[in-house]
Amino acid sequence: MKVTFLGTGTSQGVPVIGCDCPVCSSLDFRDKRTRCALHLEIDGKSIVIDTGPDFRFQMLREKITKLDAVLFTHEHKDHTAGLDDIRPFNFSQKKDMPIYGSKKVLNQIKREYSYIFEEVKYPGVPSVVPYEITNNTFTAEEIPVIPIQVMHYRLPVFGFRFKDFTYITDAKQIEPKEIEKIKGTKILVLNALQKSHHISHLTLDEAIQLTEIIQPEMAYFTHISHKLGTHQEIEKELPDYIKLAYDGLKIYID
Repeated sequence: MKVTFLGTGTSQGVPVIGCDCPVCSSLDFRDKRTRCALHLEIDGKSIVIDTGPDFRFQMLREKITKLDAVLFTHEHKDHTAGLDDIRPFNFSQKKDMPIYGSKKVLNQIKREYSYIFEEVKYPGVPSVVPYEITNNTFTAEEIPVIPIQVMHYRLPVFGFRFKDFTYITDAKQIEPKEIEKIKGTKILVLNALQKSHHISHLTLDEAIQLTEIIQPEMAYFTHISHKLGTHQEIEKELPDYIKLAYDGLKIYID
């Protein structure tokens, strides 16, 4: 399995106009974060998790020319706003794009992208096949996926486990029964927004504490705000088995 971090930031994590904080003024490419998204190559399939506003740029940057399915964690715009840019894959692959999400996610997409779902479609609009998922194992283009339900303040959000890899973003609380579904994973990706308290996101310390409970072989933190600090500075504070992810980072899992 090959995992590529398409984006590791948030709407507060991308460079902020007029901000001269250490992250926004940093020359380190690892501090230049686009909105959070992930690409997986697994058993011959190409899968993206979330299509944020930077989706088109991310796919071009990584030279990804094949896409078999899109999974959505939740309905917030920083995770769905790039959906229209799947259309080149519709054209090149000559097929509808399977998209997977909870009922709330799919309903939101149908409202925001109503032109995709019209009976009489405008020529060239994206073409999708929506699949509703619940908190039960499902298959996405023949790939088994275990959903992990977490809470983003009061909003349920899905993380996803593929074999020994688990990806979770926009979490604040995770129930013990959901944590049990994660345990045994070799690679864990978890959100860590900032150091100070936040109502709907794990802080750096909270993410470290949760990682210690789950005990993966390796963990990567994502969904990072510019308030967290620079990549170089924060990595010095982390245990050896925890790293900050950055845009374009690739990891390989047996």
